[in-house]
Amino acid sequence: MLKVKTFGEPLQPFKTHKELVELDERVNRYIAEHGITRIISVSDTATTEAGNTIGLVRVLVYEE
Repeated sequence: MLKVKTFGEPLQPFKTHKELVELDERVNRYIAEHGITRIISVSDTATTEAGNTIGLVRVLVYEE
């Protein structure tokens, strides 16, 4: 069965690298904790407000 999990992360100016590392860690921890062995797709989409990037949504599609 295919499953989809989304993760959101607000982004602050000059702290983006740290926030992306934290997001990677959250996704990797989720994969490990749930024993996921087959990942179909991982994609990122930026969220914007008034032309500025304010966040990131990461979508993980995996097979259970």
